[in-house]
Amino acid sequence: MAWAEDLRPDKTSCRLATVERCGVSDARGSAMLETPVLIVGAGPVGLTAAIALSQHGIRSVLVERHPSTSIAPKARGINARTMEMYRQMGIEDDIRAAGMPARYGKMILWAESLAGREINRLEPGRGSAASRMMSPAGNCGCSQDILEPILRRHAEALAPDSMRFNTELTELKQDASGVSGVLTDLVKQATIPFHARYVVAADGTRSSVRDALQIGRTGERDIYDSVNVHFRADLRPWVEDRPAALYLIEQPDFRATFLTVNGTDRWGFLVHSLSAYGFTRENLTPERCVALVRRAVGAPDLPVEVLGISFWNCSAMVADRFSDGNIFLVGDAAHETTPSGGFGMNLGVQDAQNLAWKMAAVLHGEAAPSLLDTYDAERRPHASEVVQATLLNMQSFDRTARQIEAKLPRKEFLNERGLIFGACYRSTAVVPDGSPPPVTSVTEYEPSAHPGCRAPHVWLARNGERISTIDLVGRGFVLLTASGGEAWRAAVNQRGLPRIDLHAIGEELIDAEAGWMNAYGVQEGGAVLVRPDGYVAWRAASLPDDPVRVLAEVFAHLLGRQLNTQAA
Repeated sequence: MAWAEDLRPDKTSCRLATVERCGVSDARGSAMLETPVLIVGAGPVGLTAAIALSQHGIRSVLVERHPSTSIAPKARGINARTMEMYRQMGIEDDIRAAGMPARYGKMILWAESLAGREINRLEPGRGSAASRMMSPAGNCGCSQDILEPILRRHAEALAPDSMRFNTELTELKQDASGVSGVLTDLVKQATIPFHARYVVAADGTRSSVRDALQIGRTGERDIYDSVNVHFRADLRPWVEDRPAALYLIEQPDFRATFLTVNGTDRWGFLVHSLSAYGFTRENLTPERCVALVRRAVGAPDLPVEVLGISFWNCSAMVADRFSDGNIFLVGDAAHETTPSGGFGMNLGVQDAQNLAWKMAAVLHGEAAPSLLDTYDAERRPHASEVVQATLLNMQSFDRTARQIEAKLPRKEFLNERGLIFGACYRSTAVVPDGSPPPVTSVTEYEPSAHPGCRAPHVWLARNGERISTIDLVGRGFVLLTASGGEAWRAAVNQRGLPRIDLHAIGEELIDAEAGWMNAYGVQEGGAVLVRPDGYVAWRAASLPDDPVRVLAEVFAHLLGRQLNTQAA
């Protein structure tokens, strides 16, 4: 489960008007801010986009109307696929070191109160041995108020002076050259005109950019009203011997959830369907929140310090399109999930990863602008599937009204291996090889190097050290070749292609467990081209007659333009 909204004291409504499509002009006399990419919103999605763009060699400016990163825990669960991303970016270790103790992520618990009768326990399938075999990077619990400063530090190290907090996007317009408009410094009340080739809108569920673009959303709105209480109290006497990520409290006339932040003295407390219990923003005071926490713990005298209260409405919505011209929606601006399953942040940062390499390829002159059309084609169908799954998870709890008895979730809850790893893209950024796609479901995932699928995790060895195929990708195109594929070296070195890192499995990399060719569906001389986001772009099961020509044709397809290639 996740925090849905950050209600900080300085929250203001954005004054962004409908986007105009006209010529660039500015009569204010202020210095024009020029940047290839403007990112709006410094949550995990916007910060990840900034890191990814920098690592692909693209400058960006990130603006955020709040004075800092999040002060509320909000989202906490980072799934294994997202941790693979952060592993490839060089951030994984920092996140794990700062996150909650791993033992708290291995169980979900239901009880009448923390001190009362225990009703049930659930071990999430995501943490099972079978799931752990799918990735070198397991799940991680790290609340958003801890995660965002880590991401910010890495983003600023890559691009100093690229972030502007207390800065709001207030005017926006498009023309053939890109996007222009006005930023407002909320401290100085000064306006700053800008021009960017692209804008990435990571400005949340109430996205002013999406509204200005008049992009509608499809789904279920305002399913229930909720409150998140961020509080400090020592709950170790009741949780130390049964660590869990969630403690769901089930009482005949009251239901709530404790969300683990650090497993000791900092917690979240979530109450669904406030109106069903007669709670409102006005009567749910800090004092009443303290009383509810004590009741749910079963300790009437427990010292409790309320750190923050956030009210929000749960919805399950997907934007009708994820882009408009040179403006792209990512994260909650593009799709709003229910908190059941913890997919919202993960889905968003994976949007950023998908978009960043494509944007970089266009800005570097390697790809035609049409490559960016594949962002919507790939991410929107996957988002729709995830949003629907979180809706079904939430409905299976049936916490949208008073219940006679506790209801346990559907079997798919926290067992969504297929959703986490099994996205299979179909777009012009993938070259089909004629093979049937793997069969997946919400819970079932079959590792496959079928074009469009995530490149599978396989353990290899290099210089006596264990290394995953996942560790070989993430910054640029990678060609993985089977033994006997020496001819591929000339193919990747021909002029006119983007940089391609070639790794010969069976040469500098040893397939000690003899599983790579089977997992990737190739024979001697075969090869698999993996995109910078870790998804398979193309596969040759065996060595073609002319690898140089074939690879040139593959890249012409992927990048949407004719390439002037020749032998190096």
